[in-house]
Amino acid sequence: MTTISGVKLPQRKDRTFLPNDFSISTWELIEPYFVQLEQRPLPGKEDLVRWLMDLDELQSVFLESQAWRYIQMTGNMANAAYEEAFNFFASSLEPKAAPYFNNYRKLLLASPFSGKLEKETFGIFLRSVKRELELYREENIPLLTQIDVMGQEYARIVGAITVVIRDKEMTLQQASNLFKSTDRTVREQTYRQIRELRLATRETLDALFDKLLHLRQQVAANAGFANYRDFSFSALGRFDYSPADCFTLHDAVAAELVPLVRKLDEKRKQTLGLDKLRPWDLDVDISGLPPLVPFANAEDLIEKTIACFNRIHPDFGSYLRIMNEMGHFDLDSRKDKAPGGYNYHLPETGVPFIFMNSVGSLRDLVTMVHEGGHAIHSFLCRELPLKDNKDVPAEIAELASMSMELISMEHWDVFLPNPEDLKRAKKEQLEKVLRALPWICLVDKFQHWVYVNPSHTHQERKAAWRTIASDFESTVIDWEGLEEGRESEWHKQLHIFEVPFYYIEYAFAQLGAIAVWRNYRKDPVSSLQKYREALSLGYTQTIRELYEKAGVGFDFSREYVKELAGFVKEELERLDA
Repeated sequence: MTTISGVKLPQRKDRTFLPNDFSISTWELIEPYFVQLEQRPLPGKEDLVRWLMDLDELQSVFLESQAWRYIQMTGNMANAAYEEAFNFFASSLEPKAAPYFNNYRKLLLASPFSGKLEKETFGIFLRSVKRELELYREENIPLLTQIDVMGQEYARIVGAITVVIRDKEMTLQQASNLFKSTDRTVREQTYRQIRELRLATRETLDALFDKLLHLRQQVAANAGFANYRDFSFSALGRFDYSPADCFTLHDAVAAELVPLVRKLDEKRKQTLGLDKLRPWDLDVDISGLPPLVPFANAEDLIEKTIACFNRIHPDFGSYLRIMNEMGHFDLDSRKDKAPGGYNYHLPETGVPFIFMNSVGSLRDLVTMVHEGGHAIHSFLCRELPLKDNKDVPAEIAELASMSMELISMEHWDVFLPNPEDLKRAKKEQLEKVLRALPWICLVDKFQHWVYVNPSHTHQERKAAWRTIASDFESTVIDWEGLEEGRESEWHKQLHIFEVPFYYIEYAFAQLGAIAVWRNYRKDPVSSLQKYREALSLGYTQTIRELYEKAGVGFDFSREYVKELAGFVKEELERLDA
């Protein structure tokens, strides 16, 4: 390990197949390594294991090259060179590599020794390989390339939107902070300006989605599926639940959580002394106090998060300090930066990268500890032998991150030393937890409809959104004069454009995270031990088994949703006391 500023930095392991100084620039340079693996004899089990390790190294190098191109591009969507580098990878390298990776799956499963591989390391991996082989169609390669490149168009469109409030140009992320202003005129002005800008992108985003929908449906049809929903469930490796389970959760959330959210809105309306609760009134502190400022800048956010994580476990703080020393943070919001936030697992280096759009808000604090939870996960399973062991499904990945949001809340006095400010922050976070679940279910249920009915018209799509939204929205909010464009509110959710169906996982994980936090409140030592154990297993067990290791259930039932919602409600009442 190298040491900088007293921090031991992990080093990339020496390669045993590719040269240590090899980097991917052209297909011609890397193809010989693909060919070598394809032609290598595998006469025994040991040969198969060595072959798998070399394949794993090749995949890790390949995917980390893709990762850095994505990180650079999303950091500056206006940089043509970054966009060109990413698109080159997506359009020239991935399509040529895909047939090789598929042939490797065939070679692996055809080997008489694959059934003798250790279940602990290879069991879940082999299950996924079989599924990938079943789904692979060569004719889908150019379609998936188109989808990959086209999906980034959404980030470019939204990332370029800026608003001017009182002569100051702001990104959407920066402007959203104004919804916490105690000046209602500022909030309304901000809302209306953002609304007009979003309305101006409606036709462009609808047209973009139409193209993505058509391509995705073709991918599904090529693979033998009636619709992209069913293909997507298979491609995402959803072995542990079905669309019917999603519908059960939708109904449970509509029945148990939406009424709680409506009560919160009614309380907000009364406390603010409003005749009508308008959409720009949902983020302002109901006590009439100005927005919380938990950190001064990106550097301060990093240092305070490290201190917070140190309190939970010293290893957690050290992981973030390593990332900071290696320059693996891009936190500030700026023009032409892609929206959103992510933790990008770097498969060869093993030290992840956190990207977000920080503007100094409490929401940014939550995003940071959320992505920090993903980072902890990357470190805890870093030493697992296979890249695929570390490629955890979103259901467990989001359990790691959402649990950290709530566990870390017990130590937020690092950010907010004033007890009243701390209480405000906790209440805001818990309300966010309750409000998030209906939106997640709304987006998911809408996507089910969209992809099961792929030949729908724009009018039918708008009507479907309005109908589905009526089950999940608060009836307390007054939308008078703002009806236009409400049927396009789904445009705000980048997952619909970039990673369809990757969203309901947040709901499953949010429920699991509430249960992890409840356990942490009762017994911090035992619950944290279980949390660490579950994360350190990566994806070597089923989702249900991993949830059990973490000490919680993988449960969709109305009874379970009611139980956990009741716990959050009790905590909110305790903070109000």
